[in-house]
Amino acid sequence: MNVEALDHVNIITDRLDETAEFYGKLLGLVRKDAPPPLTPETATWMFDAGNRAIIHINSLDCYRTYDREVEPGSLTGALHHVALKCVGYDEVKGRLDAMGAEYQENLVSAINLRQIFTPDPNNVLLELNFFAD
Repeated sequence: MNVEALDHVNIITDRLDETAEFYGKLLGLVRKDAPPPLTPETATWMFDAGNRAIIHINSLDCYRTYDREVEPGSLTGALHHVALKCVGYDEVKGRLDAMGAEYQENLVSAINLRQIFTPDPNNVLLELNFFAD
């Protein structure tokens, strides 16, 4: 197993358009629709110059595979999870099982992505992304 990079940051907000505009203006990111099953009304992704979706912005009512209470505007409440691009899906699952750790799996077939969601000991949610792995 090897973590290759930080994949993206996910922000939960009651100001979807305003937040997207901020990142577009400040960082020059390009706004695009998130892939299905997400909808343009509840989720948008902000892409960098390398066409990487580095900021995901979700409305309060947006579907989340690993759902938990989030309070926008609180100190860290708007930060939903940290995503890491990884390789070695089966190895990671084996490690989580050996640790007796809680986790959920998800498949985003539209972009050939398998995911594992697991909280760390501090309840920081990790989204481990395995593209075509």
